Amino acid sequence: MSILPAVIFDLDGTLVDSEPLYYQAGRRTLERYGITGFTWEEHTEFIGIGTRETLETLRGRYGIDAPVEELLAVKNRHYLELAAATEAFPAMRALVERLSAAGHPLAVASGSSRSAIASALKTTGLEALLPVQVSAEDVGRGKPEPDVFLAAARLLAVDPAECVVIEDAGPGVEAARRAGMRCIAVPYAAGPSPDGGAFASAGLLFPGGQPEFDARRAYGSRLVVDPRRLVTGPR
Repeated sequence: MSILPAVIFDLDGTLVDSEPLYYQAGRRTLERYGITGFTWEEHTEFIGIGTRETLETLRGRYGIDAPVEELLAVKNRHYLELAAATEAFPAMRALVERLSAAGHPLAVASGSSRSAIASALKTTGLEALLPVQVSAEDVGRGKPEPDVFLAAARLLAVDPAECVVIEDAGPGVEAARRAGMRCIAVPYAAGPSPDGGAFASAGLLFPGGQPEFDARRAYGSRLVVDPRRLVTGPR
């Protein structure tokens, strides 16, 4: 077992700024079935929730007759049409590069489709640094269930207790807790108490979100360094 903790990144809203693209893909999908007026505020209800679970909810809310599998295919197609605009958050890229150079096992675990994950990582040039990728399509349940994180730990051949999750949403933080993993939270929807306290179980919280996130501080925290070393702050 590696003495360096494994680090598992959520993708959308954490590693890459893809939420605006998912909003557009969702809006176009609903318009295909005659539903107009889907707002950004409505989209934010589903940040951190897997695509399948999101579409199941929207299907029921708007009485859409099409099966969920069809909705998934339509939304995925729209997203991939937009994916060329995907950008990685600069400080997150810096953290991935630093972790990779230090030899930490790394993975991505996301509620997005396999093709969406692959497209985002290829577009941002991060695919070589994050070779282990787990999609909600690979497991039975999406976040806040721990399945994607536990699957990533298995692929990395590490114990869940040796993993640190980087997340932007309450359901993902809860999934990390259920998986028995430490968590660094960088809320996409920044605020003093985002998601009504859903970030309370995170070991390190950047309440200001990406503008406040500091790769050096995250890397130097006791969550990321070898827990057998008594490190209490950034180096």
